[in-house]
Amino acid sequence: IEQPTFPKITEMCVKMIRRVNDEEGIKKLVNETFQKLWFTPTLHHDKEAMTRKILNITDVVAACRDTGYDWFEQLLQNLLKSEEDASYKPVKKACTQLVDNLVEHILKYEESLSDSDNKGVNSGRLVACITTLFLFSKIRPQLMVRHAMTMQPYLTTKCSTQNDFMVICNVAKILELVVPLMEHPSETFLATIEEDLMKLIIKYGMTVVQHCVSCLGSVVNKVTQNYKFVWACFNRYYGALSKLKSQHQEDPNSTILTANKPALLRSLFTVGALCRHFDFDQEDFKGNSKVNIKDKVLELLMYFTKHSDEEVQTKAIIGLGFAFIQHPSLMFEQEVKTLYNSILSDKNCSVNLKIQVLKNLQTYLQEEDTRMQQADRDWKKVAKQEDLKEMGDISSGMSSSIMQLYLKQVLEAFFHTQSSVRHFALNVIALTLNQGLIHPVQCVPYLIAMGTDPEPSMRNKADQQLVEIDKKYAGFIHMKAVAGMKMSYQVQQAINTCPKDPVRGFRHDESSSALCSHLYSMIRGNRQHRRAFLISLLNLFDDTAKTEVNMLLYIADNLACFPYQTQEEPLFIMHHIDIRLSVSGSNLLQSFKESMVKDKKKEIKPSSDEETESDSNSGSGSDSEEEASKPRRLRKRVDSDSDSDEENDINAVMKCLPENSAPLIEFANVSQGILLLLMLKQHLKNLCGFSDSKIQKYSPSESAKVYDKAINRKTGVHFHPKQTLDFLRSDMANSKITEEVKRSIVKQYLDFKLLMEHLDPDEEEEDGEVSASTNARNKAITSLLGGGSPKNNAAETEDDESDGEDRGGGTSGVRRR
Repeated sequence: IEQPTFPKITEMCVKMIRRVNDEEGIKKLVNETFQKLWFTPTLHHDKEAMTRKILNITDVVAACRDTGYDWFEQLLQNLLKSEEDASYKPVKKACTQLVDNLVEHILKYEESLSDSDNKGVNSGRLVACITTLFLFSKIRPQLMVRHAMTMQPYLTTKCSTQNDFMVICNVAKILELVVPLMEHPSETFLATIEEDLMKLIIKYGMTVVQHCVSCLGSVVNKVTQNYKFVWACFNRYYGALSKLKSQHQEDPNSTILTANKPALLRSLFTVGALCRHFDFDQEDFKGNSKVNIKDKVLELLMYFTKHSDEEVQTKAIIGLGFAFIQHPSLMFEQEVKTLYNSILSDKNCSVNLKIQVLKNLQTYLQEEDTRMQQADRDWKKVAKQEDLKEMGDISSGMSSSIMQLYLKQVLEAFFHTQSSVRHFALNVIALTLNQGLIHPVQCVPYLIAMGTDPEPSMRNKADQQLVEIDKKYAGFIHMKAVAGMKMSYQVQQAINTCPKDPVRGFRHDESSSALCSHLYSMIRGNRQHRRAFLISLLNLFDDTAKTEVNMLLYIADNLACFPYQTQEEPLFIMHHIDIRLSVSGSNLLQSFKESMVKDKKKEIKPSSDEETESDSNSGSGSDSEEEASKPRRLRKRVDSDSDSDEENDINAVMKCLPENSAPLIEFANVSQGILLLLMLKQHLKNLCGFSDSKIQKYSPSESAKVYDKAINRKTGVHFHPKQTLDFLRSDMANSKITEEVKRSIVKQYLDFKLLMEHLDPDEEEEDGEVSASTNARNKAITSLLGGGSPKNNAAETEDDESDGEDRGGGTSGVRRR
């Protein structure tokens, strides 16, 4: 206002106006700012101020050409609504001024377009002005009624550039809204519009045809009732299609068909577009004929969906989509259900066809939404005289039934590798949920999965839907959270462009946030829900759950990177990891021992007296003398500088391995879950800076207040489970086992053995001394997390951030070895 010539004004306006749907405070500020800037009446003699205002508005509209104009419509609606009941209506007055001046500017640009020097600039300005007029017409078409005659000649614009097409489309959209509101328009004016539109339909491409047929629908259905004119046009294209169909049936490879392909594509599209806006089964069109036009059209279009050329198939599906808007009941036809569902569920089907089917559903739902809003407005006008009992909305029942038919296939489209397919599937689901056509609970896991999409716009849209569902139905999100995590892994698998690389569960950017962090932040507020969710995730690591290793890695990544806020959250996870380790670890060791060749076991008893003893009581029975003496015997072995005893143990176990290597592979596979839990515990310990004694003293049953302190996160601590990554990259589960790999698995087994014997910390720790048991346990953990198969030792000597100080001990041991 104070510096109208400042060059950044347009950019500033664009940034501000996009916040028009923000929280109440910001929304109010945006409304007030633009009311002052644009929607305050200007003095009649101040032409300069008016021109400045017009240029500013059209600049902002032009700048938003690619991102859509929802904000403008919203702003205008907000401002006009705020003064509905006021006696003085400045916004309405300002709008009238703006529209009148925009029309003047259009005429001015039209004259200057003959001046070739400025053609590009003025052509862009002309488009921006006409687009702005369309936006005004959309909200208040009455403002444009007096200018309709001025706009009509623009339908005859000669089309040579993209801007010319934009002018025609926007003028058609304006006339569609405005002509039905004109009182006694002249016959000549209406006839000219009809002829201009028909010429455009016959001559130009898809976008122009679509808008011109829509405008023709409005003019003919609401004003002129010139049905014969439209019927002749329909028959022209319908007849062409019928002829092309019989030619194709006679000889599918005929050269005539190839030559006629453009005519076929145009006919398919135009027949569909005409069927969208006109019901040709009315007597006004077909007279006394008993032929069912909609079924004939369906049959024709369905025939071409089976054509060998994908472009023809796509146009036929577009035509079908248009016809279904006028006659939704056709979507219940068996052949239509089969066509739509097979395209959506067939993995080898063309991406373009999938997108087109989703677009058809999206357009149908948008049209239904518009129709329902109009019905709502009409109802409000007569609500007082009507009886509620008589008001039955059949069509929302129809759209609900239709969406139930195709819902599963649309949801499954979330798992497509192409982001455009996922984008349209999400749009369809969002529209379906917003209109309340289905029970939301079935969509929750899919929306959680879409919340991990790499594209921020899709993530935000999915997250927004979840927030809406959570507001209305508390508990639904928690109920489907684990299923959603599993589905998000499937989405990530589909997106993963390099199948050899394991799927990870955090964002590969500076934030390294968990992919499912939004889900966790929705659940974490409720302690009971949060704990149940975390335990369910940890249960997947159980050997009986038989979860695949890559999914475990994905879940461990998420658990490592979730946005924890209080100490209770990571401590709870670590507490349950310890419980899991004692159970799963014992089972794992037991099954490995049982697979060893029995008659050879006796040979190794002298050299490793613990190796073949049952492990079932090793974690608990520290009372007996025998158990108490174990750590000392082991300590000598662990602490000795030469690892020859350990070598002997490895050799001894190697001798006992069965011929069949399946148990070894099984051990390596199942152990990944335990390794990941160990690694996760170690990571959380380093990330939050917890001591062993703090972790040990934690009890889940204590009151929440004790552990309500905020977490002090350390920076630069990353979760990098090298062992599991190597296991997945080398595809060990499916590769041939070499002697070297066998040795590394046996080494892993012995480290596990050692860890299990020292899982429970000694009481000596409380006196400030580090006990032998703790040393043994730390050594085993370090070895498990830091040591790998011998061939990887060189790589592992590089200190990995994720293990902090513990890694050092392990790697030096490896180096010595």
